[in-house]
Amino acid sequence: MKRYRSFFVYALAALGFFALEPALAQETADAAVKRTSQELLQIIRADPKVQAGDQARIREVVEAKVFPNIDFERMTSLAMGRNWRAANPEQQKRLIEEFRTLLVRTYSGALAQYRDQKMDYKPLRAEPNATDVTVRTEVLRPGQAPVQIDYSMTRTQEGWKAYDIIVGGVSLVTNYRDEFSEQIKTAGVDGLIKTLAAKNKGTGST
Repeated sequence: MKRYRSFFVYALAALGFFALEPALAQETADAAVKRTSQELLQIIRADPKVQAGDQARIREVVEAKVFPNIDFERMTSLAMGRNWRAANPEQQKRLIEEFRTLLVRTYSGALAQYRDQKMDYKPLRAEPNATDVTVRTEVLRPGQAPVQIDYSMTRTQEGWKAYDIIVGGVSLVTNYRDEFSEQIKTAGVDGLIKTLAAKNKGTGST
C-alpha cells in the first residue's frame, strides 16, 4: 500500500466531478473519467492555496469535488468483507463515516503534487448498457515505466461512482480488508471503529 499511496492520490484526484449533468446522462464511464479528471487537475494546477500545500483548502477540494463520486457504502462493505454482516446498522454507519474521514486524511496530504502527470485512457470493454464496469488507465512518467490504474465503477442515479481503485495490481479495498480483518480479530467491530476514530483524530498511526 505504501509503495502505491501517491498513485492512489492521483487516482482519487481523477474521480472529481463524476456526477452526471442531464446533458451528459449517456456519457460512458471512460469518457467521464477522461473529461472529469482533466477538469479537476486544472483546479489543482490553478489554485494557489492547493499549490502552497494549504491542507484546509486541499481537504475542501477533496470533500467537494472528489468524494461525492465514490460509493462509500459499497467500498466500506467490501473492505470489511464478511465482517460487514457482523456489524449492526449503527456500526455500519460509523464505519462508513470513519473510513471516509480516514481517506480524506490519508490522501489529501499529497494532492498538491499532481500538476504535470499525464494519463493514457484505454478503450472501455463493456456492454453499452452495463452498470458495473472497469475503466483502465495508465499514469505516464518520463523515464519510468507507466503505472496502471483501474477503476471499478458502478452507475447510480447520481452518475458513475467508484467503489475500488486498483493501482499496479494493488486493490485499495483489499489492502484495507486485510488491515480491518486483523483489527476485528483482536478487538471486534467496535475496536476497529475506535481505531479508525483515533487515527482520524491524529492520535493513532496512519
